[in-house]
Amino acid sequence: MSAWVLPDHIADVLPSEARHIEEIRRDLLDMARCYGYELVMPPLLEHLESLLSGTGEALDLQTFKLVDQLSGRMMGLRADSTPQVARIDAHLLNRRGVARLCYCGPVLHTRPGGPHASREPLQFGAEIYGHAGLEADLEILTLALDALRSAQVGPLTVDLANARIVSALLNGSGLNQDEQALVHAALAGKDASELRLLTANCPPEIAAAIQSLVGLYGDAGVLDQAGRQLPDLPEVQQALSELQWLGKHIAAAFDGVSVSFDLADLRGYAYYTGTRFSIYAPAANDALARGGRYDEVGSVFGRKRPAVGFSLDVKELATAAQLRPLRAAIRAPWGEDASLRTAIAALRQQGETVVCVLPGHGSEVDEFHCDRELQQHAGQWTVTAI
Repeated sequence: MSAWVLPDHIADVLPSEARHIEEIRRDLLDMARCYGYELVMPPLLEHLESLLSGTGEALDLQTFKLVDQLSGRMMGLRADSTPQVARIDAHLLNRRGVARLCYCGPVLHTRPGGPHASREPLQFGAEIYGHAGLEADLEILTLALDALRSAQVGPLTVDLANARIVSALLNGSGLNQDEQALVHAALAGKDASELRLLTANCPPEIAAAIQSLVGLYGDAGVLDQAGRQLPDLPEVQQALSELQWLGKHIAAAFDGVSVSFDLADLRGYAYYTGTRFSIYAPAANDALARGGRYDEVGSVFGRKRPAVGFSLDVKELATAAQLRPLRAAIRAPWGEDASLRTAIAALRQQGETVVCVLPGHGSEVDEFHCDRELQQHAGQWTVTAI
């Protein structure tokens, strides 16, 4: 085997793709800044107990682990940035009011999320800390949709769910934690027969409700159906009301965005505690963005407060986004003439891309689209069309 073969699901990013990814990354960060989100840059690795404490424990199998040669302590390469941002909010910022934070950086996974997925996603995310109301959920969802639109993907479909529905039903099921984990897996796979077996000893009303979740997906009519089929538990009714409120607001604010509901959707990270969403586009094989409410995420850091956010893989998004035209550039000769160098510097200060042709390479083709050329006429350097 060649020494230069990369590990499975790890790949180099070559110039044209890298340019596409970087353009999207900049647009995503600019969109977040327009909403008032501040950029943070958590470290790629930190002590393992910090990465995997509390809700982060679900990431254990996805986390690469190594020994710190300075301290001898176990360290981990982050598999998700949300626990890190929660730590920043709790310990470093420690603000009393609302904190809007965003980030964009690589994460590493021990296993790919799918057959063609990368084990090194470039994760972009945005999070609000400090507001328990649905206004924060709506803002995050709106930002996620605007971010995806800035990447020129669509048409978009928002799939809404609420973790409190399943949680409320399981609380009355009499199942232990291991059995509840199996129910979660069966719901995620929409395995109706497995759910019947797992809930056979549950109270009949709870068993019927858990089993019915598999079929509760579709348009807004699903919420009315759920209201009739699910037990009249306060948590369940509140969750259904929240989903209805969010769905109406998104449908009214975004033309061309479809809204659906899947009350059995448990995919994504296990730390969600309330409303959760996935956003799809026809060009993508899976959800382009996932998010929701995770009010427990800061508890392990000694500061439990409301939190809601979303994340996406910029690399995955780039595969679904339209390629953008190359930015026009200017070709210039290489030379030591002071006036030539001054002219090139002035053009670059104006934001132009100027590619100097090195001696002997004038016939080579590169990635830049040079539609103009810097030429000398009557002792003056001027830009002319090619």
